[in-house]
Amino acid sequence: MNILQWNTLSAAEQAAALRRPALAQSGREAQVADIIATVRKGGDATLLELTRTLDKAERECLELTRAEIEAASARVSEELKAAIDLAMTNIETFHRAQLPHPIVQETSPGVHCELHFQPIEKVGLYVPGGTAPLVSTVMMLAIPARLAGCERVILCSPPPINDAIVYTAGRCGVDAIYTLGGAQAIAAMAYGSETVTKVDKIFGPGNTWVTEAKNQVARDVAGAAIDMPAGPSEVLVIADANADADFVASDLLSQAEHGTDSQVILVTPCRDLAARVNVALDTQLAQLSRADIARQALLESRTFICSDLAEAALISNAYAPEHLIVQTDHPRALLPQLKNAGSIFLGAWTPESVGDYASGTNHTLPTYGYSRTYSSLGLADYQRRYTVQELTPAGLLAIGPAVELLAATETLDAHKNAVSLRLAKLEN
Repeated sequence: MNILQWNTLSAAEQAAALRRPALAQSGREAQVADIIATVRKGGDATLLELTRTLDKAERECLELTRAEIEAASARVSEELKAAIDLAMTNIETFHRAQLPHPIVQETSPGVHCELHFQPIEKVGLYVPGGTAPLVSTVMMLAIPARLAGCERVILCSPPPINDAIVYTAGRCGVDAIYTLGGAQAIAAMAYGSETVTKVDKIFGPGNTWVTEAKNQVARDVAGAAIDMPAGPSEVLVIADANADADFVASDLLSQAEHGTDSQVILVTPCRDLAARVNVALDTQLAQLSRADIARQALLESRTFICSDLAEAALISNAYAPEHLIVQTDHPRALLPQLKNAGSIFLGAWTPESVGDYASGTNHTLPTYGYSRTYSSLGLADYQRRYTVQELTPAGLLAIGPAVELLAATETLDAHKNAVSLRLAKLEN
């Protein structure tokens, strides 16, 4: 990784050094729009044709049958099932603790205000295919949906769907599994077809085609809401002189292997550690099955030498990483200074991998700097909140005159009149 001295860079150079690799979406907006329009018009027939031409899969039905689900589940090893069960237990424990409670408050005598929560009725989960079967993503998306009380949960994944994905979807209470990938899967969930349920909100990661499709259907009032904007995976590691270089390198590579457009950043006040991490990267790269992918990602990655850990925190806040790892002597002491991150991992014994799979936190996180304004996926994303208010006659008498004056100030006569008529009735 290229090593840069932070305080020798100009402000413009610092901003350039923190820039992510550009998302290669040139020309895809129109292509994705065409796919969405075709799916909306052609329904199942179009979806089956796209599955044949794009995914090279011949199917007569988009939905997996009960027999197919049972056969796939039977092929999953007992050892893997046990690992999935452990991860599910921890994820459910952490997300169950997020269940909200209604709020009932009397703001003034006779004025009662309430806050209630309601599950989103129908949700769609997208689990990418490709070279890595993301079993963990099924758990991260489906468990909070079930806990939130969503009435119908469907899942789309490109064919052939990995057996472990099918098994996990069943264990997590998914109602239907569809052999659909790419922009066409997002279109199917957003608008529905003869077979695919139209959903209210779509969750899950994907490539640039999926991301663009999610953005387009979210802008359409007839489409579906989405969980969050997403870009390539990323991690930033803050490490001091006593950090284990092998640990740091392994954490950087765990994200670099996601894809060639992933980015990893190391921030440290110790140049010697930076050099040792580069050596460890070379050693560990040689042992990885996805070394070529990770190596390409490292070309767009870099190390910053900072003055101290306070400056390291400032650099991290400016980058706003998806994952932030703190490998220092006193990691929790730095926590109050860290403002922008999707998920934070404290200490040498907390690799990012545990959050991806089994610690209990959700691994669906805002990327590409969106952690400044978006949060990690949680139970609240599967629910909507609404307010209730109820006034007694005495309550309206108490606040009615203030409402009349405020409405008159805004020249909204009908608003004022709705209160004035009632006050006059009460006075008579």
